[in-house]
Amino acid sequence: MSKERIEKDFLESVGHRFKPIRENKNLTQEQVYEATQINLDRIENAKTNYSLSTFHILCKFYEISPEEFFKGL
Repeated sequence: MSKERIEKDFLESVGHRFKPIRENKNLTQEQVYEATQINLDRIENAKTNYSLSTFHILCKFYEISPEEFFKGL
């Protein structure tokens, strides 16, 4: 399996994990953007490889620890 495929699979898994967390909190992408200045469309659809600091900001915003986030991924 190529490095690019492994990276794409991982980004899809992470992006698809963020979407239900957002939806369970009854938030739109626009609301999250207004609060964090992070464009979720590209993250939730695995169109970008974002930084750990972006990941950290989203976890704090959603009040979920990185351990909780990756549990079940």
